[in-house]
Amino acid sequence: MLKNLLRPRRTRDLGEALYAAAVAQARQPAFYTALGVPDRIDARFELYTLHVLLLILRLRDEGERGAEVAQDLFDAYVSALDHALRELGVGDISVGKKMRKLGEALYGRMTAYEKALRAGEAEELGAALARNVFEADAAPTAPALAAYAMAARSRLADQPVDALGGGNVSWPEITQ
Repeated sequence: MLKNLLRPRRTRDLGEALYAAAVAQARQPAFYTALGVPDRIDARFELYTLHVLLLILRLRDEGERGAEVAQDLFDAYVSALDHALRELGVGDISVGKKMRKLGEALYGRMTAYEKALRAGEAEELGAALARNVFEADAAPTAPALAAYAMAARSRLADQPVDALGGGNVSWPEITQ
């Protein structure tokens, strides 16, 4: 905790800008129209998580400085989840329990997605996305969402971290 307080404001600003870029991309209508992602809060959570993870993986590939910004991005995400729960009317006493539950879900998703993304296993990623995003054992557009995520990982790898810093992230096209 103290380490985060002493961290330069610049990296926290980068984390917040990258979080905003992830949210903006996850809200693209094509996810909901072309890929049939259900327009529900839990499906939006899944898309936010996927995009935040894609950025975190890219940042971690940059070493220590990238890891610091990745942590700030993650912190911004967790803070936004906390804020969203409070806006939904969850009381102070319940927020901790709900955040713990969300944290477990978040960790599980990130672990499953990261393994598949790093290994280039589109089929494994598609199966995880079908379960989490579409709440089905198999979803017709889950492979397209997995292909998008793989393309996003590749495109992010080609972007210099300094270019990402202002939230200027270039994402691939969303297609079925």
